[in-house]
Amino acid sequence: MKHGESTDWSKDKASGFKTRIGVWMFVLYAIIYAGFVLINTFNPKIMGSDIGGSNLAIIYGFGLIIFALMLAFVYDAICTAAEEELNDPEEDELEESEEA
Repeated sequence: MKHGESTDWSKDKASGFKTRIGVWMFVLYAIIYAGFVLINTFNPKIMGSDIGGSNLAIIYGFGLIIFALMLAFVYDAICTAAEEELNDPEEDELEESEEA
């Protein structure tokens, strides 16, 4: 007994845009993470400096985690908007009726 597909897996017209956004966000995060690594490599004493009752390494590390989460939420919002705009189901129906 076959129930058919549960979702529509048609062509994603927003995939190129989503890829570009993802690559740019990855590069941005990699640059900020590289700063963390370089500071720890070449001058680790800086990471031991006190800032507000904690050291810079803890603050920078938590900042990296929070920044990654923020990037994920922004990526999701941007890509969802792009999918809704570029993958318009009414437009697909018009293309199918023109082909027939």
